Amino acid sequence: MAWPDFLANENVPAPLLRLLREQGLVVHAVGELMPSASDSTVLGYAHQHCLWLLTFDRDYGELVFAGKAPAPPAILYLRQDPFPMAQLAATLLAALKNMEVLRGHLVVIDGRRIRRRPLPAS
Repeated sequence: MAWPDFLANENVPAPLLRLLREQGLVVHAVGELMPSASDSTVLGYAHQHCLWLLTFDRDYGELVFAGKAPAPPAILYLRQDPFPMAQLAATLLAALKNMEVLRGHLVVIDGRRIRRRPLPAS
């Protein structure tokens, strides 16, 4: 399976980045590429480079839906406590097994369920 490339927001902990990278995912990190970038800049970068955005920040959904900002291929909004990292990585990897149904959506992943909402067309 070919995974998409990701852009992890600065709020994604380094141990989670490491676990995802160890599983073969290409994860670009905002903290490594453009520390302290605004949400709009991060969203624009993800859109421009066709990266799936991984975040714990709900503001990206608001920027895309209410602010009409161009959307990346998918936004994965993690709403669960980021610990333990191995469990969070496993939950994310399990969700990505159905990545074709996630593409084009804001995906909310919490400890119990996965919800998705279609992103507006860019």
